[in-house]
Amino acid sequence: MLEKYSIVDTKKLIINGNLKVLIVDDELDICYLLSGILKQRNFRPGFVNTLSDAKVALRNDTPSLLFLDNRLPDGLGLEFIPYVKQNYPECKIIMITAHDSAADRKTAHENGVDLFIGKPLSRILINNAVDQCMKSGGN
Repeated sequence: MLEKYSIVDTKKLIINGNLKVLIVDDELDICYLLSGILKQRNFRPGFVNTLSDAKVALRNDTPSLLFLDNRLPDGLGLEFIPYVKQNYPECKIIMITAHDSAADRKTAHENGVDLFIGKPLSRILINNAVDQCMKSGGN
């Protein structure tokens, strides 16, 4: 069973598989959905629910792929993209949001997001997004 990781145990962020994936979303059902889909493909998913926890998780065990929600309790994912790209340029970012607007898409791409997808999510949408990121030079 996938667990929520706290600041203290982010070293255990990745459990099984090959490619490390971090999910940053404050909706636990989205975290569980993404984790289940990713585990079936032998990825090593973990999740946190805030941007501050994401900073710690990135520092402790940098993933190859980051699923990033936009509206989080402590800030906007859109504003977090440049931090990730500057400090972890090898990490691919897939932005996921229920608030899908043309302006947010534009800002996300200007800030360096690799892919932007709107919620609701589906298995096919997630798998296609991961495939697209990996084809574009993912680790």
